[in-house]
Amino acid sequence: MLLVGTAAVPATVGPTIGAGGQETEEPDLSLRASPRVGFAPAEILFIGQLRGGSDHHEPFYCASMQWEWDDGTHSERILDCDPFEPGTSKIQRRFSQRHTFEYSGRYEVRLSLKRQDDVVASVQTVVQVRGGFP
Repeated sequence: MLLVGTAAVPATVGPTIGAGGQETEEPDLSLRASPRVGFAPAEILFIGQLRGGSDHHEPFYCASMQWEWDDGTHSERILDCDPFEPGTSKIQRRFSQRHTFEYSGRYEVRLSLKRQDDVVASVQTVVQVRGGFP
């Protein structure tokens, strides 16, 4: 994956052949923050979204989410899914998480989708937290 702005771009272009010989296309991962600028302590909603590609792309099926907040903390969510069934199993397309930044600063937040220890997609965005009111 190559990172361009806040969206990951696949290093290869075009469809690949998945399990069972089915042609699949890799989706693109994007990440947005709302709001992008806030006052400490700032609670920010992050939404990751897979766009395009096949719903049956096995490497993205049942991917765990790892959030790196750039404030010394991280979060991880591991899903419990049925085994992958070619042509039937569908990938999750939306990932959301709220996080509170206690202090002012510029934070580079990263969302990584993983299958076991392998990162299948990663994307980052930047938020700005300003000092709170006394």
